[in-house]
Amino acid sequence: MKKLEYKGYLGSIEYSKEDNCFFGEVLGLNKEICITYEGVTADELYNDFTAGIEHYLDDCQREGIKPYNGILYVRVPVETHSRIAMYAENHGTSIDAFVRESIERRLEVVN
Repeated sequence: MKKLEYKGYLGSIEYSKEDNCFFGEVLGLNKEICITYEGVTADELYNDFTAGIEHYLDDCQREGIKPYNGILYVRVPVETHSRIAMYAENHGTSIDAFVRESIERRLEVVN
């Protein structure tokens, strides 16, 4: 089933036959954070989804918490770091570009 998307956030889409409504959860957040939403129609579901994200972003701003900011810290063994640096140097790119392109390629395979 497709996912909802808003401002770079993704959300699941489920259906409850018992309640005759759609519901879901924003994916990929910290385990301590759970944003859920629901709606009888697709429009209601999407509106509740976007409202939940806007509320989360407002809370983050108010409390000084950084939501997704494009910075990802990854720990790798020294040998791997060295091999990445050599590869990047030999191919005229940066370590950041190498890691970003590698992750994007992997995500394309998964999706």
